[in-house]
Amino acid sequence: MRLGSFGFALAGILAGGLSVRLDAACCYFSAKNADILQPAQKVFITWDPVKKMESFTVQPKFEGNARDFGMVIPTPSQPKLHEMPRDFFKHLAVYSIMKNREFAQSKLLPVYAPLQTAAVYAASEAKRADDGGRPAPRKPAIKVLEAGVVGSLDYKIIEAGRADDLFKWLADNKYSYSGDEATLNHYIQKKWLFTVMKIDTMQMKKNKDGSFAGEVTPTRFQFASDKLVYPLKITQISVKDKTEALFYVQAPFKVDLQGDMSYRYTWLPMLQAASGCTPGGLPGRGGDWLKAIASDIPDILKRGQALGFNFQPGQRPLPNKQGHIPTTMEWARRLSADDIKVLTGKAPYSEKVPDVDEGFTQADLKDQQRAKAVAKVIQARLAKCQKDRPFGYLTRHAPVEDLGKLRELAGHLEEGKFITKFRKLFARDEMNEDLLIVAAREGQHEDFSEYEEILPTSPP
Repeated sequence: MRLGSFGFALAGILAGGLSVRLDAACCYFSAKNADILQPAQKVFITWDPVKKMESFTVQPKFEGNARDFGMVIPTPSQPKLHEMPRDFFKHLAVYSIMKNREFAQSKLLPVYAPLQTAAVYAASEAKRADDGGRPAPRKPAIKVLEAGVVGSLDYKIIEAGRADDLFKWLADNKYSYSGDEATLNHYIQKKWLFTVMKIDTMQMKKNKDGSFAGEVTPTRFQFASDKLVYPLKITQISVKDKTEALFYVQAPFKVDLQGDMSYRYTWLPMLQAASGCTPGGLPGRGGDWLKAIASDIPDILKRGQALGFNFQPGQRPLPNKQGHIPTTMEWARRLSADDIKVLTGKAPYSEKVPDVDEGFTQADLKDQQRAKAVAKVIQARLAKCQKDRPFGYLTRHAPVEDLGKLRELAGHLEEGKFITKFRKLFARDEMNEDLLIVAAREGQHEDFSEYEEILPTSPP
C-alpha cells in the first residue's frame, strides 16, 4: 500500500525502536508490516497580501493499519495553530454547491406554459543530503520553539539547522522517520520551520480487518509569508505517481496556479462552449472576461493543445501523454454581504421558484366554469414569473440540517474576498517545487469572472 499525500509527509510513531520500511518511491513511515494511505486531502487557504499573512486549514483522510502515525508540516515562519470545526470542509462543500436555472411551471395546466421559455441549464462538474561523513560530536541543531495541544492533537514546532539532526530528533522522540533528507534540507536551507503532530487512530473508524479509516479534526496554520505558497515538494517523496487535492483559496482577488498548471486550459474552453447558449449572456461576467482577453485566447488554446489538454464539454479532463491532468475550477465568487448572511440564515441559500398552482387542485378543473377562472389566474402567475425572472430562478438544494450548520463558517469567510475553488491532480514530476498561488490574470487583465451556476454545454 502506498501513500497519496499533499502538503506534508507522514511519519510512523513507533514504540520500542521497531524497524521501518520505505515502499519504492513512497515516503510514509510506519511500524514494520504497518501501512498508512492518504487517498485525499482538502485545503482552505486565506491570504492577506498587505499584512503578508497566510493561513491554511488541512483535513487529510487516512486509511491503514498503523496504530499511530504523525505529520510533518513545513511553513516559512512559526505558525499559530487553531482547531477548526470537524465538518468545516463539509460545510464549505454545501456552501459552494453550484446553482441551476429553474422556471415556474404549472403541473395542473401544462398546456398553458409561457409562449417564450429559456432552456434549463444542463452540465456536469468535473469532480477530484547527507554529506556522507560524520563530524565530531556536537550539539544537534534542533530547537523546539513551541509545544502544545490543538484539538486532540499534540504538536511541536521545530527549528532545524540540519536535516540529519532533525531525523535524529524524530527518532529520539519516537517518530521513526527515515528517507529523503534532501527534501527536508530543501526547507531547512530556506529556513522554514517544521510542525510535527501525532495522530491517534483511536479517533477513527476501525474496520473488520483491524485497519483504520477516517479524517482527523481540521487544523489551521497561520503564519507570516512573503508569498502565497503551499508546501508541495515535501509530498513528492510520499507519492509514487499522483495525488489529488481540492483547494478553497480566499484572497482579495481570484487566484490561479502558474504556467501549465493554470485552470485557464479548461475554464476558457468551457466559457466558449457556453457562449450563445445562455439566455441573457454568460453569467458571472464570463462574457466580459472573454472580450477583455480576446487577443490572447488563440495563444492560450494553442498552448493547451500543445500540452495535450483536450477539453470535452461535460466530461472530466483526461491525462495527456505525460500523465498530466489540467487543473479545473469548480467554484469562484467574490462574497457579497448577502453571501455572508447566508451563513446565519439572514439571507436565503437559494431562490425559490414560485408555485403557480398554489391554492388549486385537480378538483378545481372538473368544473368547466371554474376551470377557466383557475386557468386565467395560473396564466397570470406564469406571466409574472416570466417577467420577473426571464432567465429563470437560481436554485440549489441541500438538506435543512446542513444549512443550519453553515454558521460554523461564520468568521472564516469574509465579505469582499474572492473564493476560488479548484481541483488539481498532481503527477509526481509536477511536485519538484513548492506550490505558488498567484492572482488570476492574463497579461494586464485581471480575471474577474465568477462561476457559481452550471453552464450549458450546447445551444438550447
